[in-house]
Amino acid sequence: MAPKKLVAPISLLLFALSHTVLLNAADFYSDFTVTWGGGRATIYNGGEDLQLMMDRASGSGGESKTAFLFGRFDVQIKLIPGNSAGTVTTFYLQSRSPYQDEIDFEFLGSNSSYVLHTNIYTGGNGGREQQFHFWFDPTADFHTYSILWNPQQINWYVDGIPIRVFKKANVSEVAYLENQPMKIHASLWDGSNWIGPIDWSKAPFIAHYHGYSYTACVWTGSENRYGLVTCSNNGTGNNWMNKVLSEDEKNKIEMVQKKYMFYTYCNKSTGGNRSESTIIECSINT
Repeated sequence: MAPKKLVAPISLLLFALSHTVLLNAADFYSDFTVTWGGGRATIYNGGEDLQLMMDRASGSGGESKTAFLFGRFDVQIKLIPGNSAGTVTTFYLQSRSPYQDEIDFEFLGSNSSYVLHTNIYTGGNGGREQQFHFWFDPTADFHTYSILWNPQQINWYVDGIPIRVFKKANVSEVAYLENQPMKIHASLWDGSNWIGPIDWSKAPFIAHYHGYSYTACVWTGSENRYGLVTCSNNGTGNNWMNKVLSEDEKNKIEMVQKKYMFYTYCNKSTGGNRSESTIIECSINT
């Protein structure tokens, strides 16, 4: 099937996109740009691998050349070994400011065990954190981290195991990420003002990324109201675009959250004044 190209306000594209999909195995050379770090980021092995480094002077990072409106995004990451306290390694999707949408994997370094931190911003509003302990050593080998974003829901996966879901609610107070294209970002930065001091005697800190790929609808043109979306079926179906959690996946999320999640914004104390939107949003994420 030839690619379909659509030019319209994003809000008018949703029905058409739900029936099409562009499959694209990417690599860091072809679809990633190092945007900061003064040479501390290195793409190598034919684009299969990305190394991010941080020292006292700077961290490093970059973003995809391509913006997307819905997709599945995968990468393997091996985190910083040893005492990584105060460092933050990331893999996330983000639209342009000032009203950014964002879907986050953030890995918070430690002198004992890493924290897997997830968050979501809708229209510039965040504060939707959920944090997990790992059930393996994320510094010993590569593990796959995936974000699936479609018109129904957003899923976070670790090695194919779903750990969190954010669903679209039929409630105006609960914003859903469907009106802005986003780019993929990867970074390593100094989080000492957030999660505690860094032992700079352990620098340089190095995180490794491998096997970056996506299956998505690609957005070109202006990263705001108007642009061009290219999708194709390619005879392979569009399972991710219509994906909702199976009963088995729901059970896995429940298991992971019971055993390994130690913080969720849904339980945050607000003095008994939780908004209706927060109550509804948390109820649809269980």
